[in-house]
Amino acid sequence: MSLRGADFPRHPVRRVDVRPGHALAADHYPASIPAVAQVLAEGLDLGPGVTFLVGENGSGKSTLVETVATSFGMSPEGGSTHSMHSTRPTESVLGDALQLVRGAGSSKWGFFLRAETMHGWYSYLEDNPKPPSGPQDVSFHALSHGESFLAVLESRFTGKGFFCLDEPEAALSFSSTLGLIATLQRVVARGGQVLCATHSPVLAAMPGARILETGTWGLRETAWQDLEIVDHWRRYLGEPWSYLRHLQDD
Repeated sequence: MSLRGADFPRHPVRRVDVRPGHALAADHYPASIPAVAQVLAEGLDLGPGVTFLVGENGSGKSTLVETVATSFGMSPEGGSTHSMHSTRPTESVLGDALQLVRGAGSSKWGFFLRAETMHGWYSYLEDNPKPPSGPQDVSFHALSHGESFLAVLESRFTGKGFFCLDEPEAALSFSSTLGLIATLQRVVARGGQVLCATHSPVLAAMPGARILETGTWGLRETAWQDLEIVDHWRRYLGEPWSYLRHLQDD
């Protein structure tokens, strides 16, 4: 049955697809990463609401989020679709091989919060201030690392846009991470869409979120309670010495 009118998906990114004629060498980075190889072979459907990519370092989650963000028109170093600052290009060639299928009539505005490069984005804003007649940003550099992240969430995570986040919990306390969940819930309630790479079992527990776990298997949809990281944290908090004793020198 064909889709008509209001039946068309209207969230900003419906699918990540392979661009015709843009094959990558399977034995070279980033196609050598199982999660990336799976997306190159099968594509990836993204539904409305929040999708978390959860996995170990090097499992491809940040690479995929970066590629989707840049394909949407955002800087690989973070910021909105209107701020294209760049200090040192390091993004992979994956963006040349993938393309996005957009939702019908969906918002073209988005924001990429990337923990490791937000300091540079704050400097970019200072060098490119908003017009005096409009609402002004706080001085992000004058805030603590966590406070500046919360200020970005308050000022940029609004409307029906597409929001990408790469390990946002890096700057946040436990209570602030709960505040981030509340922000993402507001984004979804307003019709926005979120793609987030995270190591945080607290953040990944957000009600209603879809979780894709990255690893040697590629990508698999997983329930929160079945995540490897949740299992590790449960066991560590229950008996930390069972982990820490392996770190001692012989």
